[in-house]
Amino acid sequence: MDWWIYVIGFAAACALAVVATPYVKKLAFRIGAISVPNHRSVHTKPMPQMGGLAIFIAFAVTYLVVALSTGQYDLDVMMGMLFGGTIIVLVGIYDDRYNISPKLKLLGQIAAAAAVTSCGLYVDYIQLPFGDAINVYPWVGIIITILWIVGVTNAINLIDGLDGLAAGVSAIATLTIMVLSFITGNWPVALLSAILLGSIIGFLFFNFHPASIFMGDTGALFLGFSLATLSILGFKSAVAISFLVPILVLGVPLSDTVLAIIRRKLNHKPISVADKGHLHHCLMDLGFSTRRTVLIIYGVAAVFGSCAMLLSQTKQWGTIVLVVIVLLIMEIGAEAVGIISKSKKPVLRLLQRWLADTPPSRSGASK
Repeated sequence: MDWWIYVIGFAAACALAVVATPYVKKLAFRIGAISVPNHRSVHTKPMPQMGGLAIFIAFAVTYLVVALSTGQYDLDVMMGMLFGGTIIVLVGIYDDRYNISPKLKLLGQIAAAAAVTSCGLYVDYIQLPFGDAINVYPWVGIIITILWIVGVTNAINLIDGLDGLAAGVSAIATLTIMVLSFITGNWPVALLSAILLGSIIGFLFFNFHPASIFMGDTGALFLGFSLATLSILGFKSAVAISFLVPILVLGVPLSDTVLAIIRRKLNHKPISVADKGHLHHCLMDLGFSTRRTVLIIYGVAAVFGSCAMLLSQTKQWGTIVLVVIVLLIMEIGAEAVGIISKSKKPVLRLLQRWLADTPPSRSGASK
């Protein structure tokens, strides 16, 4: 393996994103792709969005140059990523400028996902945590792949609420996929991940708090699409890794999305109606600053990524223990910040009652 290819890919993409972002910022102002503050906004002045175009340009150009010059590519993977990525970016640009309907946006996401599956990139089996791999019919695999890509794309879009939040979480997920790809010897996905990571880091120079440009739906949709596709490419051929690994890699956006659905159902609100109950909103309600809130969520994303890498190396019983611990911590954390309900906290109350009923130790009582 030639390490310099991955280093050059990362560095070139990072540099290109740094160069491209100011030009994309000017373009956003010129065409009117501006985010105007509303009741759900954290920013207080109009901000240029569509910054995700810089991420896409840096990723696409760097990947084409590095991959074609070194021969480190798979044609189907290249076509699926770039063709589908172009579709999703065009949808994002149009939405950042004209604020299209959710149905039209969903149609664009399905089209991008279909572009991936049309290149032969889809789930062909499901690896369960405690059993053999289950082969699936091609049409079933295509449906699963499209649902996964659309779901992850929307999950990243939902957490894009603070400066640098979606970009940083996506960078951590990309880094996790890259490390796992190195471990499993999946070099094409490792190269894609390195280049995408560099593109995100370069954009973060302008997007971290205080941001001078937002990634907009252009960036959120493209990053969600890319992460979903990379997770499929990274784990569809690794039989030893269960389907739980890509879920853990994307643990923050997926859990926030699931909890949002549960919260809106409990409050008898439509799933598509936006609210201020996401994780970053809850942390800020507790008094954390924007920067500290983002860093806390980065830490949570890093924990999920570490669990994914640990899970890929554990045996069956280790998997059971790890999954139970992660679920318990997630539930306690969700109740602590009030992301589902401000009043319903059954596990926390049970834990508090248990601690109150536990007698002090003799050593503690004698002091």
